[in-house]
Amino acid sequence: MFLGILAGFIIRNIFSDFQVVDEYIVNGLFNIGGAIFVASLKMLVVPLVFVSLVCGTSNLKDIKSLGRLGSKTLLLYILTTAVAITIALLMAIIFKPGVGADLKSSSVFKSEAAPELGEVFINMFPTNPINAMAQGNTLQIIVFAILFGIAVSAAGNHGERARSAFEDLNEIIMKLVTILMLVAPYGVFFLMAKLFSTIGLSAIYNLISYFLLVAITLIIHALLTYSIILKSFTGLSPITFFKKMEDALLFAFSTSSSNATLPVTMETTTHRMGASNKVASFTVPLGATINMDGTAIMQGVATVFISQAFNIDLSLTDYLMVIVTATLASIGTAGVPGVGLIMLAMVLNQVGLPVEGIALIMGVDRLLDMMRTAVNITGDSVVTCIVAKSENQLDLDKFKDPNAGSEDEEIHLHD
Repeated sequence: MFLGILAGFIIRNIFSDFQVVDEYIVNGLFNIGGAIFVASLKMLVVPLVFVSLVCGTSNLKDIKSLGRLGSKTLLLYILTTAVAITIALLMAIIFKPGVGADLKSSSVFKSEAAPELGEVFINMFPTNPINAMAQGNTLQIIVFAILFGIAVSAAGNHGERARSAFEDLNEIIMKLVTILMLVAPYGVFFLMAKLFSTIGLSAIYNLISYFLLVAITLIIHALLTYSIILKSFTGLSPITFFKKMEDALLFAFSTSSSNATLPVTMETTTHRMGASNKVASFTVPLGATINMDGTAIMQGVATVFISQAFNIDLSLTDYLMVIVTATLASIGTAGVPGVGLIMLAMVLNQVGLPVEGIALIMGVDRLLDMMRTAVNITGDSVVTCIVAKSENQLDLDKFKDPNAGSEDEEIHLHD
């Protein structure tokens, strides 16, 4: 990752005028290599979510345990999101990143209309599960996989045979993840080199106070809030947890996509941390879809920044409305393209701020998006550990073992 960042800066500052470098290296090798790597990760998302969730659900002996899993997971995700945006608002109110900025927007941001909350819940149930898989609609896939897993569990001997087949498929898919891990360093290098050879730092200089405040708040939430929650609910060591998160965090930072990182997050929570597939197959895909703590932090700081930049005062009621709207929107706009900016547009409309203010912060949003994604998947993993521990589905010996799941796996291709 660092070599890629260095290569990108060198190309931008030394070889920016060389058309050959731009055409064949940046937009050729780096662009193609990075795009293929991200596409390969996304390729695994649908089969991994469906197969692992069917395995986990079909192995549940008591259907009531599924209700417990769902309620615990959803409540924890809502709690962490509410805490995240509250911290963000407090930080922005204290440090005032937009005061004196007097920024003028030269462009207008137009977002798609956010769907009604009731419509979102209706659309969680697929009319065509094959089409849902083709479109990568994670919420619909989760619902269908849960129903399918319940049916497998209730189908007696026929279900036993199906369950065995799905468990074999799950092992094969995890082996596919292992194959991708072997080329991961090259994919990350290409992604970082392409990004930093094209991105300019002038936007960051113009919005340095906003950029730093969002970045610091993300770090505080990741290191402090998650550590407190993990220690309070489970008694587990946050230091051990973050050491085991290394690979997943680097992937999330590089890809800026919770969905693309999902295979790595699944492997981290199960193989490295010891969470049962019964729990992780439910909490991780759901978290990648609805848990957006990093995005909530951006919304909190951005809302205050835009209000200060346009010299518009917000009341205590407005701040409370921001917290409620952003928390519910993290669930209500799940699966919608451009979800982060749509959610921010909803929040701005709710408190009467100009939506075109989004144009002021878009210049630095790409870099902050990388950090937000890393925070989001950290939250997914924390909740997975908490829920797994509460259900006695966490292997404590594996969690405490610093080498668990970290050894290199070899791929043997036989004739």
